[in-house]
Amino acid sequence: MAQIGLFFGSDEGNTERVAYRIQKRLGEDVVDVRDIADVTQLDFAQYDKVILGIPTWDFGQIQSDWEEFWDDIAAVDFSGKQVALFGLGDQFGYGDYFLDAMGMLHDVIIQSGPEIVGHWPTEGYEFEASKAEIPGAGMFVGLALDEDQQENLSADRLNRWCTQIHVEFGLDTPLDLLDD
Repeated sequence: MAQIGLFFGSDEGNTERVAYRIQKRLGEDVVDVRDIADVTQLDFAQYDKVILGIPTWDFGQIQSDWEEFWDDIAAVDFSGKQVALFGLGDQFGYGDYFLDAMGMLHDVIIQSGPEIVGHWPTEGYEFEASKAEIPGAGMFVGLALDEDQQENLSADRLNRWCTQIHVEFGLDTPLDLLDD
């Protein structure tokens, strides 16, 4: 059985592609990739380590499948679990709302007391405001990707973040860093 449950929502496929890129790096036998549109609250119970992926739409909106699951995710008990988040957004087109959905998801799940891992530096991004930014820390609550404006930086960011959460999750499996 896989050690990590990776749950994502994606309308145009970018977040789904990133989910599978993470799975390739951490190992297909280590990570189960699940579309949030096809899960229930019970699906989270089998994992002590969870990765959640969410894009931000337009002016800080939640992706449609996540929006439909919002009340359910709020009822999931994350206590005793380690949770890492990744978000996709457009920092130039929507700089006032960059990664807001990831920040909102973080704020919902933190209520049940998980250990959040995978914080990511804000350095290298240009945005005006983000609900995903940890105030005064120079960090996001999770990995920040901009497939619209900085796609050329995504492979390196994924490699560095996967190396980071590999350690933070305490995995002893091989890590495969890629140039995809």
